[in-house]
Amino acid sequence: MSRRFNHKLEQQSAPAFFVRGPSPLARLAFFSALSLALMAADSRLEYLTTVRQNLQALLHPLQLLANAPSRLYRDTTEYFSTHEYLLNENRNLKKNALKQAVELQKLNTLELENNNLRQLLKTNQSIVETSVAAEIMHVGRDLFTKKIIVNRGATHNIVAGEAVVDSTGVIGQVTRIYPLSSEVTLITDKSLAIPIQVERNGLRAIAFGHGRDNTLDLPYLPTNVDIQRGDKLVTSGIDGVYPAGLAVATVSQIEITADSPFARIICVPTGGVENHKQVLLVSIPRMAEPVETEIISAIKPEAKIKKSENKPIVAKPVAAQPEMTKPAANNTEAGKPKLAPEAKPPVTTHPNNTSKPHAAE
Repeated sequence: MSRRFNHKLEQQSAPAFFVRGPSPLARLAFFSALSLALMAADSRLEYLTTVRQNLQALLHPLQLLANAPSRLYRDTTEYFSTHEYLLNENRNLKKNALKQAVELQKLNTLELENNNLRQLLKTNQSIVETSVAAEIMHVGRDLFTKKIIVNRGATHNIVAGEAVVDSTGVIGQVTRIYPLSSEVTLITDKSLAIPIQVERNGLRAIAFGHGRDNTLDLPYLPTNVDIQRGDKLVTSGIDGVYPAGLAVATVSQIEITADSPFARIICVPTGGVENHKQVLLVSIPRMAEPVETEIISAIKPEAKIKKSENKPIVAKPVAAQPEMTKPAANNTEAGKPKLAPEAKPPVTTHPNNTSKPHAAE
């Protein structure tokens, strides 16, 4: 009996601990299709923008916590810096400040002269922009993109499209805004283009990021283009995003091949794309308000009054012509209205000479 009982127990299968659902391949196919559908809907409808911003706001404390060790190490290193190093740095900063103060005086003089010339020529007002200081929080983890995160966002009135510069030149552009931070795409990214101008001859072109390394390309320029190695590239300002005159890159290499009608021009960015930690977010340039708005507003009412006073003066002589001619009847010009009908033929023969009736008299 015991053998039969043990044999029956061996034939019975153990009950499954978990109830098996669809196969792993079916689950993979389902969730892959769902992910593709959500990504396509988000790229078209952008319905996850607010959700993404809220998640970024919630994750902001975690980012600060993750950056706390590096911040602590940096603060400790700065605290234990040698006294001699600080003195040398202070001395160099004073020299640079003195040089920049002299250049700033020249810049103010040139700006005043430019404004005076604009007023004399009655041209458009100069373009002004404002800037907000920011600090780089961390660099993007994607190796195929060149992006950084700064600690200024929508709460600091940052707008997508603003230029990001440092003390040496342009480093990128704000491409996405979060409540307390912003995403900046560097000029070396493949998806970013910036209008430039050669400082030496004023040639305009468009620079594209190379992507793989920290360089820029100037594509679609003919082989006989007037560009030399060492030329400095600055922003042209014709796109309405970047202020004109900011340093962008320096031409480092020019390759010309016989099988291509275009030259391959490689440039090195001037700004510290991956070096500096403090940056400036420059607002989109806007037209400056005219300085003489109050004077114009004060003159306009008087002009309106003069115009309103001139209107009845012009209209009155038409109705009061007989009264105006009565006192003039005794003058020597009283005969002119009588001779006017007789002087009509000479007037018609000489239409460009208005003094013929007087000559006839």
